[in-house]
Amino acid sequence: MLQNHFTEAMQFRHACKLFDDTKTIPDETMHYILEAGRTSPSSFGMEPWKFLVVSSNALKEKLRPLCWNQPQITTCSHLVIILAAIESVRPQSGIPQKRFARRPLPPEKIDAYIDLYGNFLADTLSTDEKTYCWTARQTYIALANMMTAAAYEKIDSCPIEGFEKEKVEALLEIDTNQYQVAVITAFGYRVNPQSEQLRLPFEEVVAFID
Repeated sequence: MLQNHFTEAMQFRHACKLFDDTKTIPDETMHYILEAGRTSPSSFGMEPWKFLVVSSNALKEKLRPLCWNQPQITTCSHLVIILAAIESVRPQSGIPQKRFARRPLPPEKIDAYIDLYGNFLADTLSTDEKTYCWTARQTYIALANMMTAAAYEKIDSCPIEGFEKEKVEALLEIDTNQYQVAVITAFGYRVNPQSEQLRLPFEEVVAFID
């Protein structure tokens, strides 16, 4: 197998369950990780996410009981709470129009694209629940890129879905008409040796079709 820095990062990355709470990620490195999320691709270029970065020990302590009391929450250096956009992806919000207008296109083409977007996603954007399902899936693209960027810098991470969504949103005073919590990710430095990476063989996962 071709070995390079990317594959090394992929082999380094694992779901770290306990971090060294005496070590803090440098601001520049944390910015690099977040930038990997910010520049990630998204459907229609909507960038339907927001990243809340928590480094306060006091806030982490409040979040831990709402996250199944997992030790990653309070031992990590930084906790990134990834929000999925709700209202801003709907055509009537005006935000899709602004997103499309970033391209050097004539107004009539932008209007046509808005119509295509609105018609294609009419059912998807019809309720907050359906909208959340669509945008939350996209936040995982940003999540994966941030974790890989972190691994490239020898920073550990752990994606966390085990949390009480409504309680976390209430604690953070999130307007759920605008955003909702999709996933939480802890970043820091491991305490224990990395566990063996267990994966299905390439031939079982990949199929080449004509």
